[in-house]
Amino acid sequence: MMRVRSRPAMLLAATLLLGACSMTLFEEQQANGSRNPELPDSVASIAAPNQDLRSARLRPEDGCYWYQYAGPVETTLLPLRTADGRPICTQSAS
Repeated sequence: MMRVRSRPAMLLAATLLLGACSMTLFEEQQANGSRNPELPDSVASIAAPNQDLRSARLRPEDGCYWYQYAGPVETTLLPLRTADGRPICTQSAS
């Protein structure tokens, strides 16, 4: 009887252990330290710190640059901003 109860606990522990050891593709890209080669130097120079320039890209829908933010719950796109908080766009965002 003890074995039946301990097996689910062992499976749960193994799953949690494997999950804690894994690295997502996004984290791997962040670890390599490179900047997106399509991001112009002029954009990178005015971007505020603590934004992931490796994932930054221009969205044709609004003409602004966006980057992937990996939060504690989900990964989402956020507008790339200057140090004073203005979005970085190629044209006037409407």
